[in-house]
Amino acid sequence: MDSFEEKQKNTAERLGISVEKLPRHIAIIMDGNGRWAHQRNLPRVAGHRKGGETVERIATHCVNLGMESLTLYSFSIENWKRPASEINVLMSLYTQYLVKIRSTLMKNNVRLMHLGRLQQLPENVRTELLETINLTADNSGMILALALNYSGRAELTDAARKIAQECKNGKLSVDDIDEECIAQHLYIPSLVDPDLLIRTANERRISNFLLWQVSYSEFYVTEVLWPDFAENDIEEAIRDYAQRERRFGDIKPTV
Repeated sequence: MDSFEEKQKNTAERLGISVEKLPRHIAIIMDGNGRWAHQRNLPRVAGHRKGGETVERIATHCVNLGMESLTLYSFSIENWKRPASEINVLMSLYTQYLVKIRSTLMKNNVRLMHLGRLQQLPENVRTELLETINLTADNSGMILALALNYSGRAELTDAARKIAQECKNGKLSVDDIDEECIAQHLYIPSLVDPDLLIRTANERRISNFLLWQVSYSEFYVTEVLWPDFAENDIEEAIRDYAQRERRFGDIKPTV
């Protein structure tokens, strides 16, 4: 099995960019399932099913590209406002997907991780999610992080609560609270910040996604609806990213 370095070298050569310009962590706000279905006079569930197929295809392609992490915004806390019938279908699809994807994850040495509030998810979704997480826990390849029942504000709120409780218990002092402390109390402390944030369907909002982590991420917006998002689309986003000059608040060095 090729290492990250070998896959990244091959990808860079094929895309005509330097290895140093490749993103290591890509985050995607998957948008447009409903519009995709509407354009075809299909029920919204058809768009969600097609979107689920796209998830597996794009995740596998990211493995082949040598990505170290891929984070997907699957279901936000705000999405509970949708009609109950649509939510029930979505939760059923998540349950099926979490079982179906196991063989693909194991074949590709992918480790599944979860961002979000677990207890608010239906029991069947929690069961299959935890089973898949446990099954892939020892995999050493790409991390696939699913933001499921997730909110950036909720994540920061939960981090603040954990820090406050540790201060109350005497494990932390107020002076211990800095950026590193907050980062270590997020849902997945080991997950490095995304280099590239992609949003499909021409939407131009963060939508409460990874508010802490995307502080210096590069944004890429495409008109392509998520069910139609293909391997060449993510490669185009990577090429665009490679042209950026990331300065992290500094100024561009003069020659």
